[in-house]
Amino acid sequence: MQEYIENGVRLGWLINRPQRSVYIYRPGAAVETLESPEILSSESLLPEFTLDLSKIW
Repeated sequence: MQEYIENGVRLGWLINRPQRSVYIYRPGAAVETLESPEILSSESLLPEFTLDLSKIW
């Protein structure tokens, strides 16, 4: 994911299904970890987009 950020990606989600966790990558910020989130939001990048994780877990 760090390589993507270094090449211009502004938001990255790494979803770990077995551990039910999501790692959120943003440029210039520490990696954020969420445990069993139901929904992910793309924040201001795509204001109307959300990902429903309840079907993935």
